[in-house]
Amino acid sequence: MTVIKRKTLDYYCSVFPSIEAAISNWYTLMKRNTYWDIVELRKTFPTADPVADNQLICFNIKGNKYRLIVRITWGKTVFIREILTHAEYTKKYAGG
Repeated sequence: MTVIKRKTLDYYCSVFPSIEAAISNWYTLMKRNTYWDIVELRKTFPTADPVADNQLICFNIKGNKYRLIVRITWGKTVFIREILTHAEYTKKYAGG
């Protein structure tokens, strides 16, 4: 899949340096595979969940300490939206 934009991931890795290895692994897996739906995606990323009325996908990063939010055009492109701490994610997406 095409991941847009690596530069955005690099920015978040500079903000949260401890996620760099996990993000690098996630990026490699996304680039090497093509996912046609959430079922296929969960074979590689079992904890991936739809959020925001199924418009976005949330990935747990670094033992669920961080959340990577993306939009996916299935079979084609992954658009990086943001990376949040677990607390930031809860406040923004889970109404906490």
